[in-house]
Amino acid sequence: MKEKVRKAGVLLHPTSLPSKWGVGDLGDNAYKFIDKLADNFVSLWQVLPLGPTGFGDSPYAARSTFAGNELLISLEMLYEDGWLEIGDMLSPGIESERVDYGEARRVKEPLLHKAAVAFLSDPPSDFASFCASKAWWLDDYAIYQVLCDHYNDSRWSSVWDPALRNRDEAALAAARERFKEEVLVWKAYQYFFFKQWGKLKSYANEHGISIIGDIPIFVAPDSVDAWTNRQLLKIDEDGVQEASSGVPPDAFSATGQLWGNPLYRWEEHRRTGFAWWVSRLRETLSMCDIVRIDHFRGFAACWEVPAGEDTAMNGKWVESPGQELLDAFKAALGDDLPIIAEDLGVITPDVEELRDRNGLPGMKILQFAFGVAEDGEIDASNAYLPHNIDEGSVTYTGTHDNDTTLGWYLSQDDRMKDIVRRYFEAGDEDIVYRFIRAALATRSRYVVIPAQDVMGLGTEARMNVPSTCGTSNWSWKMSQGMLDDDNFGRLKYYIRMYDRMPVKEATSH
Repeated sequence: MKEKVRKAGVLLHPTSLPSKWGVGDLGDNAYKFIDKLADNFVSLWQVLPLGPTGFGDSPYAARSTFAGNELLISLEMLYEDGWLEIGDMLSPGIESERVDYGEARRVKEPLLHKAAVAFLSDPPSDFASFCASKAWWLDDYAIYQVLCDHYNDSRWSSVWDPALRNRDEAALAAARERFKEEVLVWKAYQYFFFKQWGKLKSYANEHGISIIGDIPIFVAPDSVDAWTNRQLLKIDEDGVQEASSGVPPDAFSATGQLWGNPLYRWEEHRRTGFAWWVSRLRETLSMCDIVRIDHFRGFAACWEVPAGEDTAMNGKWVESPGQELLDAFKAALGDDLPIIAEDLGVITPDVEELRDRNGLPGMKILQFAFGVAEDGEIDASNAYLPHNIDEGSVTYTGTHDNDTTLGWYLSQDDRMKDIVRRYFEAGDEDIVYRFIRAALATRSRYVVIPAQDVMGLGTEARMNVPSTCGTSNWSWKMSQGMLDDDNFGRLKYYIRMYDRMPVKEATSH
């Protein structure tokens, strides 16, 4: 049977699941969430990048593009596997309404270490094969994390001993020998993560749910990727960045945004047949079913800011070999790439051409739909309005970078609120579900609704404010009541109404 193409999804990062350990994980509540999705005809679960986060705990600034976030490991599942004791589970936990990464590390890391030591005393037979199969990135990742702990700093380019910073073979060999037990512990953590994530993904797939993953286009400067792949990045032999990524000045920022990520040496990627990028996409697709590529426009051109600049004003556009890269993906993984192109922001014709030539769906955000025409009425030609959205797009009410739909609406002035109310023919109290209903009614093959919008939450539930760093970012967490309560019923009703049920459900009604 041909795959059903009209699907509905929910966006929720696992860190936002309820947990007594301060941060959501891959344990029982993740399975309850999948059950909730399946019971309500939802067939897509979108997550943010799953890598181990560094300073600021942004999933988009991971310490590794290949590793999994150790904080997502379920301690309860480690106990069930025999690596922890019942007394370890009796901790009173962490009382917090939001994710508290500092407390989560303080409480979880000693227990993760205890489990790893117990595991390594008699590891299962597949641990060696796991380490061997992933050695091409795992060996470097494990010693990198050990050295971050040793120096109490991930800034390898400025804090570490120069010999280790520059990956001197003798210094690295000595470090691997000196810290061999610690290296094995970090490998055990990755074994735990991939076992738990693989089991959870299989459970989702068995229940008719596909996982949408996420690839940030850039890597973090304080990451194992930057430390080990300087030849692929604009980083000199001493570890100093030659340029940084960002976006130019626009209506939202007079000085642009300076992100600080190293840029790619595309000529070196060409020389290797884009092998690193192909491995990156292949590994991500082994963990999910569909991939959203963040800042897809960087495949056409990147805004490059010279080193030493305090703002992004003095940057320039530098072309990227996007078509060559996508051709390399197709050669390795097949012509039908399961990629969603994040094409938001200032998008030029070359980006649209690259997206469309390769048949990749872009993104439409309903919060961006409401412009004002010269006569003071709604700009009916806005490409993000539901009636203008075509089949080749993925529609969202908002993303992790937007306010919740309720929060967005309440922040608008009276004129904009009036335009929105008249478009939907709805009062203030029903605006959020009018957005959801309109999204589901579009021609888009896929529609994804943030969990906060499904539950009608306000700005207090916002996930991230771009270009800021603070404890309010990446820290929204569901309460147990939100997960347990029957709060998806209206979503289910509209999913059925607009023919977005999974095939097995659609054929039985």
